[in-house]
Amino acid sequence: MRAPAKLHLASSNRGKLKEYRALAEGASFPSLLIELELLPGFVALPAFEENAPTFAENAAGKALHYSRFQEGAVFADDSGLVVPALGGAPGVQSARYAGANAANAQRIAKLLNVMHDKKGEERKAHFVCAIALARKGRALAVVTDWVDGEILESARGTGGFGYDPVFYFPALKKTFAELTAVEKNQQSHRGKAFRRLLAALPSML
Repeated sequence: MRAPAKLHLASSNRGKLKEYRALAEGASFPSLLIELELLPGFVALPAFEENAPTFAENAAGKALHYSRFQEGAVFADDSGLVVPALGGAPGVQSARYAGANAANAQRIAKLLNVMHDKKGEERKAHFVCAIALARKGRALAVVTDWVDGEILESARGTGGFGYDPVFYFPALKKTFAELTAVEKNQQSHRGKAFRRLLAALPSML
């Protein structure tokens, strides 16, 4: 029996690792066995500064950087919210939109404030996720996917994180904060991007 392929996530976030493990378990790739782990000693490694203008460049740069410190394959992601009516903001600055140490509620408050006069089509938005895979400083893959929605005028739901409470997903008539874990994994930008990466893995590992 083929041994599982091990992928290390360039992060110290166990919550994110748990989400990726759930995505991997829910994916239908019977010939693919993978183990997902956090990159050992991540917090002690030289940090990678995510200052590129696109999600894909940030994800690729991070994967390439951290793959130099670990044997085997390393993957990294970058994701965020894009509102075309705001010129693409918050974009790659999604996590830092209201300041480096701002809480989710502060980021949402800023977004709703700058969008207070936006109506109809101007409230369209999409979540984007880019995931990159690298090994020993060489890029193996970069995949990107997204999910379309719109920004509500007030928050709804208690699940999820980030901008989920104001991101309305018309297909299910719920915000991302109102989705179940299974629904979110099926519909989210991260879920869609990770399934694309899993589909490509057999030819790379």
